Amino acid sequence: MSQTLSASTLLAVPLAPLVGALLAGILGTSFGGNWIGRRLSHSLTILGVLLAFILSAMTLKSVALDGARFNETLYTWMVVGQLKMEIGFLVDGLTAMMMCVVTFVSLMVHIYTIGYMEEDEGYNRFFAYISLFTFSMLMLVMSNNMLQLFFGWEAVGLVSYLLIGFWFNKPTAIFANMKAFLVNRVGDFGFILGIGLIAAYAGTLNYGEAFAKAGELSQLSFPGTEWMLITVICICLFIGAMGKSAQFPLHVWLPDSMEGPTPISALIHAATMVTAGIFMVARMSPLFELSDTALSFIMVIGAITALFMGFLGIIQNDIKRVVAYSTLSQLGYMTVALGASAYSVAVFHLMTHAFFKALLFLGAGSVIMGMHHNQDIRWMGGVRKYMPITWITSLLGSLALIGTPLFAGFYSKDSIIEAVHESHLWGAGFASFAVLAGVFVTAFYSFRMYFLVFHGKERYDQNPDAHHDEHHDHDEHHDPHESPWVVTVPLVLLAIPSVVIGFMAISPMLYGEFFKDAIFVDAARHPVMEELAQAFHGPVAMAMHAFTTLPFWLALAGVVSSYYMYMVNPALPAAIKRAFQPVYTLLENKYYMDWFNENVLARGARALGTGLWKGGDQAVIDGGIVNGSWKVVGWIAGLARRIQSGFLYHYAFAMILGIFVLMTYFVTWPTILEWLNR
Repeated sequence: MSQTLSASTLLAVPLAPLVGALLAGILGTSFGGNWIGRRLSHSLTILGVLLAFILSAMTLKSVALDGARFNETLYTWMVVGQLKMEIGFLVDGLTAMMMCVVTFVSLMVHIYTIGYMEEDEGYNRFFAYISLFTFSMLMLVMSNNMLQLFFGWEAVGLVSYLLIGFWFNKPTAIFANMKAFLVNRVGDFGFILGIGLIAAYAGTLNYGEAFAKAGELSQLSFPGTEWMLITVICICLFIGAMGKSAQFPLHVWLPDSMEGPTPISALIHAATMVTAGIFMVARMSPLFELSDTALSFIMVIGAITALFMGFLGIIQNDIKRVVAYSTLSQLGYMTVALGASAYSVAVFHLMTHAFFKALLFLGAGSVIMGMHHNQDIRWMGGVRKYMPITWITSLLGSLALIGTPLFAGFYSKDSIIEAVHESHLWGAGFASFAVLAGVFVTAFYSFRMYFLVFHGKERYDQNPDAHHDEHHDHDEHHDPHESPWVVTVPLVLLAIPSVVIGFMAISPMLYGEFFKDAIFVDAARHPVMEELAQAFHGPVAMAMHAFTTLPFWLALAGVVSSYYMYMVNPALPAAIKRAFQPVYTLLENKYYMDWFNENVLARGARALGTGLWKGGDQAVIDGGIVNGSWKVVGWIAGLARRIQSGFLYHYAFAMILGIFVLMTYFVTWPTILEWLNR
């Protein structure tokens, strides 16, 4: 029985995608002279990610079945005093699962991209970017220290900037990638403050060493305040997660990231960037368990995101934006679970969500291809008979998303609802209501999209914005068509885990020892997982019991409501819109968060910056200190120059005047002092 893993094998996992990215990005683009063509570029990058997936699967097998572990430093970059800055890997159940999810979803996206980006001029560049994205995420999840974690954290942010703005001639894409970059910098500022506090008070960046000192940190107060230091650290770390995992109010960048090509939407939303924050909090569970205040804060933020972002999904007409708001809502569910100390449940939902959300995004992309680049679900309908594979896989993904019993999403989503219900932390009541209400909302907007796209009357020839695309002029009627095999095969391969992975993994991941040394829960203070374990009697019993529970009937009500409103009585949504126009306007403007950010925060920051520039820099520093000093020196020099006239009688007069002043001072000053002391 192997108890250790090979360092060279683990090193090959992130390096294989990196090599593919460098070859395609340098030799396959004009930067390196276009030495290799499209076929070789996609072959090299797919080969790199395939190798990473195979090695990750082998690692998962060794970790799950043989109990293998790895926690070593591979390279020491520098030592500053007692602080070591290192590169190393920590591989346990949490890491091995993340490695497999990231590489498998990335592999599916790579294959899918061959068909989706076939006619794009930046074909090779796109493959280089998504391979580099995979490398960055692998470095993040495999790290054993906070320096490497921060490197991967920033690297996925940088590459997401390049990918969201991939079509750099498109103004909306440039605006979207800048928005994503800036909003994430806000979160990252909090994140680096949290890491800095750990480095300052624990004296280390290594996970194990920092966690060993967690008890000492919990006894300290933040200087100058009565706040617990551990609470400040955890909230700062979570602010980083709020940016990366798009939690309210730092969620505003995620819907706009739809301006990038669909494959990267799937990669960002399913398995990589947005899950980094969830993974980080789960990894830092030994710290978060020491602060109930931080956990309550996390739970409330997650509940707001889960419910209110779901409402926005109801009114979206862009097929990709519906799925994007679904991602926001599901990230809220994961965050609520983290706040309830059900870290393993949050990570379990992260895994199941990765498969069915990647499936839904890639299915949406397949529909867009089949509909000749139309993304408005109001002008679709009846697509099922033209795109049978896309239809059935999208249906399976939707069923998993809404938590249909026996599907993957059911096991993780219902576990979150139960965990929040069992929590006794402040904010648990609101969070429990939010996740329950979110069940109905999720089912409604998911099947609203499903029915409008795949069923009902064919409306694609009524689109007022329809135009003849130069690549499809040969198609006289512009009927939808099924996508090529490089698109449909990834859909089928993602549909399989979307159905079965929850059933297979719930027992070992939530109630077994899969995360035993990766996630820490103080069962005495937060007994949620123990209470869930007592009520769990196997995946089959859980699914059968679900038919009698409120979440199932809420989901069913959502599906039935969407069917009635969009298939049976399509005039009803318009009537509801007229009756609740103010609410619709609020939702259409996304709670005016963008308006607030642009008109209050951005203008306020600009006014502050202008004030500091003109008042501080120009007036005080340049005008007062820099220019003022030389002006004073110049004035004194000018005065001294007048005194130094070169005439002897001027100097004699100055000497006599000086003697007179000194004599007057020494004679009269004692008399003045004596008079004042009387």
